[in-house]
Amino acid sequence: MVKIEAVIQPSRLADVTAALRDLDVARVSISEVLSHGGSRSQKVVYRGSEYTTDTPMMKLELLVSSLCADEAVEAISRAARTRRDCDDGAILVFEVAEAVSIRSGARGEFAMS
Repeated sequence: MVKIEAVIQPSRLADVTAALRDLDVARVSISEVLSHGGSRSQKVVYRGSEYTTDTPMMKLELLVSSLCADEAVEAISRAARTRRDCDDGAILVFEVAEAVSIRSGARGEFAMS
């Protein structure tokens, strides 16, 4: 089992969640985050001082079987790509040692359903 974290542009959220739904990924946690630094940060001048602004992004977190991790990463990557000269985000994949359902106590892949 793996955990996938993807940070994407807000405008691509609907396409990414639709791509995951097509793969029967049932549960996705979605958060609004700020990206600091990188190519999309903008410099603004306020009262003679220059500041770097944070960029709003969306963070998706999901657990999937190790067998379909590559397919999920590819679907996210394809759906999140804007084909413009900007930062489309990043995808991180982590091995998960254990998952436990709080409600039922189910463990492993059974905790995900």
